[in-house]
Amino acid sequence: MSQTPFFRTSLGENVFRNKYAQGPEDSWKNLAVRCVNDVCGETGMLSPILSKDEREQLVEYITSMKFIPGGRYLYYAGRQKHAWNNCYLLRAEEDTREEWGELKKRASNCLMLGGGIGIDYSVLRPEGAALGSTGGIASGPLPLMEIINSIGRGVMQGGSRRSAIYGSLDREHADVMAFLHAKDWHKVLVHKPSGLTLDKVKELNFNFPAPLDQTNISVNYSDEWLSLGDSKCTDEVFLKNVEQAMTTGEPGFSFNFGDKANETLRNACTEVTSEDDSDVCNLGSVNLGNIETISELKDVVNLASKFLVCGTVRADLPYGKVYEVRQKNRRLGLGLMGLHEWLLKRNNKYEVTPELHKWLKVYKDESETSANAHCDRLYLSKPVAYRAIAPTGTIGILAGTTTGIEPVYAVAYKRRYLTDGTRWKYEFCVDGTAQTLIDTVGVKPSSIDTAYDLSSKPDQRIKFQADVQDYVDQSISSTINLPNGKDVSSNDVRKFAKILAEYSPRLRGFTCYPDGSRGGQPISVVPYDEAVKHKGVVFEENDPCGGGVCGV
Repeated sequence: MSQTPFFRTSLGENVFRNKYAQGPEDSWKNLAVRCVNDVCGETGMLSPILSKDEREQLVEYITSMKFIPGGRYLYYAGRQKHAWNNCYLLRAEEDTREEWGELKKRASNCLMLGGGIGIDYSVLRPEGAALGSTGGIASGPLPLMEIINSIGRGVMQGGSRRSAIYGSLDREHADVMAFLHAKDWHKVLVHKPSGLTLDKVKELNFNFPAPLDQTNISVNYSDEWLSLGDSKCTDEVFLKNVEQAMTTGEPGFSFNFGDKANETLRNACTEVTSEDDSDVCNLGSVNLGNIETISELKDVVNLASKFLVCGTVRADLPYGKVYEVRQKNRRLGLGLMGLHEWLLKRNNKYEVTPELHKWLKVYKDESETSANAHCDRLYLSKPVAYRAIAPTGTIGILAGTTTGIEPVYAVAYKRRYLTDGTRWKYEFCVDGTAQTLIDTVGVKPSSIDTAYDLSSKPDQRIKFQADVQDYVDQSISSTINLPNGKDVSSNDVRKFAKILAEYSPRLRGFTCYPDGSRGGQPISVVPYDEAVKHKGVVFEENDPCGGGVCGV
């Protein structure tokens, strides 16, 4: 357990120390004070301030981890630079040499400031199309994707983390089939004598370069596909997309229907959507796991929404157009985490219960009411969107709760890691949130619906996401776990396609992770009793390199 009162687990405290603390004597409360003062403090007559009482209450909510701003807010708290935005949404607006150059420049500026990027490449001509100006032929969108991916491979965002990139292509694009197969790493032979394929090399060396290895990819689906009715689940592109997702995990699915038809731009984790090039995401999450009453939820959402409004005025941005689009849209991304913890504390299964519906409605209504009122007070334009649920991987660990809308992945697991570049070790672990609930609430390990358990019930996971999406005006970043995809049959693909097509009108996006689909998967599920028995003991694995080919 953590040695300080702010953190549930030592892992959460380590995240704070390694990523956000400014010196060994820093504390979580001090960071909360710095963050609130930077974003909402008094710096001028027309500054977007909160009252002294509101600021003090907001510090308390952050300190008790009932609201946690996005990671960029935490990292830059108290620093001279105010690069608070997690991601920037970009579009290749025309297929010209000049636009290729500008897009590379915009992407580099955003990544170097510490933000991820999401790019829609659908406007680019397909490979082989004639170029009237030069008499040559077009390269298609994939080479530009690789160029941007290479930039991301070489940039540490804000000097502190790997680049996060998203790329999308329309279902109707002529190169979509090549795009669907862009990450078939298991088919690329790297070491002929051993038969070692690219996915196996990535398992041994995560940093080994591979096509689009820094980029999450998705296919855009429009009203045209939706209008196919029952036959949309047998559409050739959709079926191949489902097959690829069930076997390799990518591409994902970006659903853009009705009044959201033009919102094909996404941030790196896909929860923020826009139709405007150079839009920006502005994130923070309410932790339902730490909130006891619906009236408290209302107050937390109220102050969290005002905090994000303040962030739309004072944040430093990478280039001029981002300022223009932010002023126009004032896009907020207030999200949730700890949903599964909230359910477990009430002895509920992983489903949106009638009580949770009531809480979600408060989240929806209060975020809009509070943000609009604060904008009116400060003579600011109102936001075009208010809510987006991020994956909250890092800040979820920080808070020691379930991330985003995800269920606990596994109550107990074996974690594998590389120590010195050559020696693999492993240790048994118990999920921190699960252990807390077992110890404090008396939750039985066997009663926890884990992501691993639910991997055989994808319709339950998808329904949960759709039910929450009803209260979210942008999107939800959620990854649905699936069984190992090596033995997926055509019948399995058709069945899953039917389920996904059925729910697609209620979703904005969908991603999945088949067990074992990415090299270097560090976690495997073990029985709870076994993990408790061996907890804290580090074991050494035999050489997995298969005769010394790790260094290929």
